Amino acid sequence: MTEPLTEPLTEPVTEPVTVDLLDPDLLRDPFAGFSRLRELSPMVQVTYGSAGTPLWLVTRYEDVRKVLGDRRFVNSPANVPGLGLEDVRAEAFRGMGIEDEYAAYLLRTVLDADGDDHLRLRRLVARTFTARRVQELQPRVRNITAGLLDRLPVRDGVVDLVEDFAYPLPITVICELVGIPADDRGRWREWGRALMRQDDPGGIGAAVAGIVHCVEDLIGRRRVEPADDLITALIRVHDEDGSVLSGFELVTLVLAIVLAGHQTTAHLIGNGVLALLDHPDQLALLRSDPSGRMAGAVHELMRWCGPVQATRFRYATEDVEIGGKILRKGSPVMASLVSANFDPRQFEDPHRFDITRQPDGRRESHVGFGHGLHYCLGAALARQEAEVAFTALLARFPEMSLAVPRDRLSRTSVPGTWQLASLPVRLGAQP
Repeated sequence: MTEPLTEPLTEPVTEPVTVDLLDPDLLRDPFAGFSRLRELSPMVQVTYGSAGTPLWLVTRYEDVRKVLGDRRFVNSPANVPGLGLEDVRAEAFRGMGIEDEYAAYLLRTVLDADGDDHLRLRRLVARTFTARRVQELQPRVRNITAGLLDRLPVRDGVVDLVEDFAYPLPITVICELVGIPADDRGRWREWGRALMRQDDPGGIGAAVAGIVHCVEDLIGRRRVEPADDLITALIRVHDEDGSVLSGFELVTLVLAIVLAGHQTTAHLIGNGVLALLDHPDQLALLRSDPSGRMAGAVHELMRWCGPVQATRFRYATEDVEIGGKILRKGSPVMASLVSANFDPRQFEDPHRFDITRQPDGRRESHVGFGHGLHYCLGAALARQEAEVAFTALLARFPEMSLAVPRDRLSRTSVPGTWQLASLPVRLGAQP
């Protein structure tokens, strides 16, 4: 028999009921912290800061997959029938300095849509990210990678791989696909960074407004000068039938694809290089057979140090059983990807980094890219970019090493993410 959530989920544990996602220890080591929470309970109550709205965090692998794959959970609170729920992010965005006019472009993207609306929007861009299309892009990705490595700005023998390689690679690829002109890409990069800074509300608000105005301006230019890119294709869909794609949706699609299309891959590359340097045995194993082991290694990196560690809020449209408890209709819930990816119920010795864990490189048991209807649209492209990046780095710089003490590396303090602020390395002699 299941038990309703009328009591905090702590029985029989005597731990605090509510966990703050901004807790410094949790931000410093989310792998140990969320693993501990997972073993306390399949669901724990969490807040975001002192004034945060309590919500539920799902911690175990099977339950995370259930939340992400069950249609009874929706992304938009407006789709919970009969309750008239407000989106808990709206007030948080105001606190970040984002005006309501522009916050709408973050609250109503393809990532927030449910049901038929989500499928409609996803289908409009899905062909850009098919396995065939991604495979066709590989020569261009390799060329961009080689060019970046040729031009790495070495300063006193040191280069910052996050600043000078991990970021430029994916943002160049996604901007070329979408149709963002080269002259605008630097601004997109700065806007993306601003959105990750929790200590600068003015900068966050200005970044969102800048993105919206930039996309609107580009749409106007593409109407006059069409090109072979995603923006032009979406404009054509909108102009032929506004009921298929509204002007507002066109802007949000471009915004979501460009931001999501470079941030995750950039930090996967940064986290991945550090993980390999931290594990010389695994690095040597990968160097011994990069073509045979790279795909599996990227999967393991997504599991072991993936940049996205929690999903956005979902809302239960009815009472749902999770881990032997009843989650009440309308309750906001997040799925802990990092906790699921380290769940010993699914992964043997999960805190061991092992690039041979998924030897065929095709099977994806981790949930680093999500699961279900909202599975990451650009996952195939992100994997390919990472494979190309790691392959080129290992071949070009076999003596690469960390240029600063390990404890001097810093990360952005944003709950739900795992991102290096920089990664200074010494490249060593080239073969």
